[in-house]
Amino acid sequence: MGRKITLIGGGGVRTPLVIFGIHEAINALDADELVLFDPDMERAHVMADLGRALVTNEGGTLRIRQAAAIEDAVAEADFVLNSIRVGGLQARVHDERVSLAHGYPGQETTGPGGVAMALRTVSVAVAQAKLVERLSPKAWIINFTNPAGLITQAIKHNSNVKIVGICDTPSELLHQINLALGAGPDEVRCDYVGLNHLGWVRRIHLRGQDVTDQLLSDDDFLRRIYHVSLFEPGLIRALRLIPTEYLYFYYSRRRALDNQRKQNRTRGAEIESLGSNLFTRLAQHLREGDGTTAINAYVDYLNARSGTYMKLEGEGDTTPSAPEQLDPFLAATGYHRIALEVMTALCGNKPRRLVVNTRNAGSIAEIDPDDIVEVPCLIGRDSITPEPCGELPEAVRGLVLAVKAYERAAIEAALSGSELLARKAMLLYPAIGEWEPSQELLEQLIIHC
Repeated sequence: MGRKITLIGGGGVRTPLVIFGIHEAINALDADELVLFDPDMERAHVMADLGRALVTNEGGTLRIRQAAAIEDAVAEADFVLNSIRVGGLQARVHDERVSLAHGYPGQETTGPGGVAMALRTVSVAVAQAKLVERLSPKAWIINFTNPAGLITQAIKHNSNVKIVGICDTPSELLHQINLALGAGPDEVRCDYVGLNHLGWVRRIHLRGQDVTDQLLSDDDFLRRIYHVSLFEPGLIRALRLIPTEYLYFYYSRRRALDNQRKQNRTRGAEIESLGSNLFTRLAQHLREGDGTTAINAYVDYLNARSGTYMKLEGEGDTTPSAPEQLDPFLAATGYHRIALEVMTALCGNKPRRLVVNTRNAGSIAEIDPDDIVEVPCLIGRDSITPEPCGELPEAVRGLVLAVKAYERAAIEAALSGSELLARKAMLLYPAIGEWEPSQELLEQLIIHC
């Protein structure tokens, strides 16, 4: 018997990518079965059928099964991938509209939208983790669920499961750096430090040589490492750090807000429009036995979605780093790629140095050892060891520590249901940082919490 892999949230739009990745790595993972569970059984059914069509087209052997109960899905699993969105896309659209109305950028994981997402998600994710702990105590949870660092910390602090949080944001930045340098991944080594959606590249080594200073003075390089115009080269040089894209909502908050207001929409509304009737169309093609058309429709959707990413907030300015890969299944980065790299490394086939969300364990000097950080780790058989990162750079130390304090408060608020603690979390959070707006924000956001 091979390994059983479970995906909680199997009705999500990334599920076929995960299925394709597991199919590709089936031998390295010694995988036998992928089980999908989602409260929305119709969506999970469509994704299971689309996944089977993918595997059939590729001549694969991966068995895909839809579970009616979460207990069946997680029992005796070796890996449990957790990718849930409590409240669905409608909750995200609501959160972002409320944020925009109150003078904050509408974004699902930062600002008021991120607080609402955390409040509605923490208790669900922790309950699911405890179920994994009871039914599959040896399993690893690979947490996709956003806000990924905060949710990983909530699970780690409130259960005894083995867990790692993943995000494709760091790997995408590192990939873009490689492309801009015209170098292979084995020729570049980047020092990275931070929290989820709050990370920076500190140093870049090319073929063993530190080229950081040279690259920080190169405007063309600094622009080409982002798909959309986000950060002025002067900002990056002032920091002497290369920020991941989500820092845009901290460093250029007013610009992001102004651009969303000009467009009179947010990313959530954009995705809602792009995905209108997607599942209906996919289901129809699959019922007609036309798996190829269904796959093509899904690919078109993903390309349309990725082609508009961050353009609304970043004024739609494209840069020379436009995606080089039109087939999303073969893309070099993405959630499915980082998930497969983590899982294959944990299986012991090939140790990997990867940026993931894991227990600090002394990696960042100023952060509690039990808190979750996003740092490079050596991942091997059943083990994740974070690299020593030392002290945080002075330019970002206050921001990182403030966001970590917010995460702790938000977790406590979510598990206790305390409105006062939720307002405290908003107060501590640099993306909000005020007391007076917090009550009205919370009252309007709580509709979907």
